[in-house]
Amino acid sequence: MKLLTKFATSRASIGAGLIRLMVGSVFFFEGILKFLYPDALGAGRFETIGIPVPHLTAPFVGGVETIGGVLVLAGLLTRFAAFPLLINISVAILSTKIPILLGHGFWTFTLAKLPRYGFLSMMHEARTDFSMLLGLLFLLIVGAGAWSADTVLARRLMNREAAKTSAPTVGRQR
Repeated sequence: MKLLTKFATSRASIGAGLIRLMVGSVFFFEGILKFLYPDALGAGRFETIGIPVPHLTAPFVGGVETIGGVLVLAGLLTRFAAFPLLINISVAILSTKIPILLGHGFWTFTLAKLPRYGFLSMMHEARTDFSMLLGLLFLLIVGAGAWSADTVLARRLMNREAAKTSAPTVGRQR
């Protein structure tokens, strides 16, 4: 219970809600798009990139992005939701941006056809990925913020703990 209270407690101001809105909406809509357009953004894209077992991994990733995005948007279990989304965005950077940086395929991942390759091209292509990575790290460190389900949850858990410690003992004399 105390671990959950600690994870739900946020040191962030109301401004963290803007970060949540950005991060949660990007992941939510990207997850939905993997299901709506599987050939272009789901299994078809995963196969092109070189991600193993694309017909299983794409729906799994789409589900993680959709559910994680909703949790981040609501500010519910935000720090817990940030972990799988951090893994998700790290794999996205590894599989699609590192080949652009190197200018050739990397591991099992293929190189996208672009006008140029190298550091600046990678930075251009990775702007959303890096924003999501930094936004998730921010939420992991400071929490969901003042206007979130986590804050409501933390208050309820703290009130419950306080009620337990201040409850009179029955049957014992002082």
